[in-house]
Amino acid sequence: MTVTVETGLWQLDPTASTVAVRHKSVWGLVTVRGTFTGVTGRGEVAADGTATGTLVIDAATLDTGNKKRDDHLRSADFFDAAHHPEITFEVRGAERDADGAVRVDGLLTVRGVTRPQQITARLASADADGLTLETEFTVTREEFGVAFNQMRMMGGPTTVTATLRFTRVAA
Repeated sequence: MTVTVETGLWQLDPTASTVAVRHKSVWGLVTVRGTFTGVTGRGEVAADGTATGTLVIDAATLDTGNKKRDDHLRSADFFDAAHHPEITFEVRGAERDADGAVRVDGLLTVRGVTRPQQITARLASADADGLTLETEFTVTREEFGVAFNQMRMMGGPTTVTATLRFTRVAA
């Protein structure tokens, strides 16, 4: 079944979208999970099927269920949310492959450091009024200046999982 995505402008529905992270800590024995509750975004699908857009995450909204840990993650040791309040993903281009996967080329900015990021997403659903993308990818946090690692307890990549629901706002 081929799903058609309508051209035009699309707005992220934050109530139907999630961006979550998970990272192994304590020498890989404990997995810390968190969700960003402040996510906005918009995109545009061109007539040729390509897409561009921006996803903005409020760095201070990370919730791991532990206030002390959340405060530390917002501090200068990690996201430095006071000086870098937004994490952004700027989609430079997105195209669907023959197998239905969406290949996304973009720029990820964390703590004021911008790096190219390529991800693969799955178009979970689409109709004239909305579309949902799902993705999971890894980020090497040290590449973005997030190097705090007391007693070398937190090595390895961070996994980002996102379900993003967009509604069509204009043709």
